[in-house]
Amino acid sequence: MFSFPTAHTTVMGILNVTPDSFSDGGQFLDPADAVRRALTVENEGAHIVDIGAQSTRPGATPLAPEEEWARLSPVLDALKGTLTIPISVDTFEPLVAKNALANGAVILNDVSGSLTNDFPAIAAAHGAGLVMMARDAANPLDVRRYFETALTVADKAGLPMESLCLDIGIGFHQSREADYQILRALPRIIKGLPEVAVMCGASRKRLIAFAAGDCPADKRLGGTLALHTAAQLGGATVLRVHDVKEAVQAATVTDYLKGDDRYDRLEAF
Repeated sequence: MFSFPTAHTTVMGILNVTPDSFSDGGQFLDPADAVRRALTVENEGAHIVDIGAQSTRPGATPLAPEEEWARLSPVLDALKGTLTIPISVDTFEPLVAKNALANGAVILNDVSGSLTNDFPAIAAAHGAGLVMMARDAANPLDVRRYFETALTVADKAGLPMESLCLDIGIGFHQSREADYQILRALPRIIKGLPEVAVMCGASRKRLIAFAAGDCPADKRLGGTLALHTAAQLGGATVLRVHDVKEAVQAATVTDYLKGDDRYDRLEAF
């Protein structure tokens, strides 16, 4: 049974095998390029690689499950026995999810926001981890309500809490201001919930340009690190990123900052 790590913040490196993802579409569509990218993600220190064969950017045309699996299958085949870090698959199609778990993946990253698509039961049956995303929220209260319901649904499906990760859905809400409100309120959103992994995936997203002025996706590293550090300090334990090496360094330093109590032991002067 897969369990999300608890000793450190988990960095999940992104690998899109798509022609149309908002930041890196087309770069890793060829399976050989995808394998090289997966190995780079691992070598740069990521704890998980998250592979997506269907773009979830705004306005993307959904793929049929068979086409999505046709993109994903050769990459999973080529990675067998190659990677030592766990493989997550970014999908909301049950057929793709089941095939992926039968072919090397150990985590399902479901961005659909659905509470009725049987993903908790699929993950439980395969001993897999599951990410469930709150999305289309207008405010932090909507995210809290989704999390409470998702926890109940996962528990009823027999999925252990340590195998579940709740994604705050940054970039998928009703407005960019709602994204920022949710990030600010993260400690209150998760207060009192069972101990469970919490994900933030703000990497290179448009809310960075919303606050910092127009800049292309590949020039948003600074904003990404700022948002992820804020999320980590607010209680996020999993960060989904494009720029792995920089994200690992930032997350490691932030973990140290959170856990360093030397100043608490100093007497007042």
